[in-house]
Amino acid sequence: MEDASSGGVLAGLIGIIELGGPVVALLVFLSVIGLAVIFAKMWQFARVGGRNRRRVERAVYAWDEGRFTEAARALRTVNGPLANVVSTAMDGVLERHDPALVREQVEQAALNELASLRSFLRILEAIAQAAPLLGLLGTVLGMIEAFQTLESAGAQVDPSALAGGIWVALLTTAVGLSVAIPAALSLYWFDGSIEREKRLMESLSSQVMTAAGSRPQVPGRQGQEATPARAASFAHAR
Repeated sequence: MEDASSGGVLAGLIGIIELGGPVVALLVFLSVIGLAVIFAKMWQFARVGGRNRRRVERAVYAWDEGRFTEAARALRTVNGPLANVVSTAMDGVLERHDPALVREQVEQAALNELASLRSFLRILEAIAQAAPLLGLLGTVLGMIEAFQTLESAGAQVDPSALAGGIWVALLTTAVGLSVAIPAALSLYWFDGSIEREKRLMESLSSQVMTAAGSRPQVPGRQGQEATPARAASFAHAR
């Protein structure tokens, strides 16, 4: 039963391509690329989703309580953009770097992680913008062909033939919109998720810096303690 259903879908797709011509074939190709990008990005975002985010927040909570080394060690077991950025902030504080340098390192880490999250989204954007235009182009070409057929028929015009030519021409617009709408909606969702991740990076890394500045002493990498002046400077780093 499943084989018959799959065969019917494939036959229907081939029929649409044959009716719509090269424009529909190109749109189908773009839809395959778009779906591949959407599924790949969904898998990427699922890996950095809620569970890892909660683990990062727990590590920052431990950091706020003064358990600096424990928090940094726990964060190194978490994968994902948010964890990497916050870990950069914690490592910079524990290594007693200059606050301005720590802030610069955090910003660079955030830029790198956000660039990874945004990878391939330009492809979705291009598909969302180009697919309707390609569909419209196919419709215009189809209408031209339909009216050329009408002209060659002379006085013996078959209305059904004309109607058939018009609906085939409109088919490319429908296919173009069918390709563009999922790409556009997915793009909006991915952009929103990236913006939320960016805000969390800013909030949690700032929280790490502020917590370090509010403590009189922050342990170093080898158990040394930062001087009160050095620790306090983190509070005014931003």
